Amino acid sequence: MAKAKTAKNATDARDIGLEIDPPARVCEDPKCPFHGNLPVRGALIEGIVSSAKMMGTVVVKRERRVFVTKYERFKRVTHKYSAHNPPCLSAKEGDNVTIAECRPLSKTVNFVVVKVPEE
Repeated sequence: MAKAKTAKNATDARDIGLEIDPPARVCEDPKCPFHGNLPVRGALIEGIVSSAKMMGTVVVKRERRVFVTKYERFKRVTHKYSAHNPPCLSAKEGDNVTIAECRPLSKTVNFVVVKVPEE
């Protein structure tokens, strides 16, 4: 099996098919959608990083309002997603991030961080 081509500088980043600029930093992570060989597909989700304690993984929380017809009121629904955090993006707790669906990377991780606010 041939070794995957990785980027040498920020201009060599792969086009992942989304309207997102590649990060300025370069990483050697094979699970990075920009510098590795991980394809992204499906859902794009925006949320807030609630935990960044795991190595290479963050927990992203997304809150939305759902209308309950019976009571004619809204309720808040919170979802938590585990997402791979590439070293070139390195999302921190409290960041507003965009995550994209990818193939299963582990038992709970099915998403990867693709956009972090610039500092």
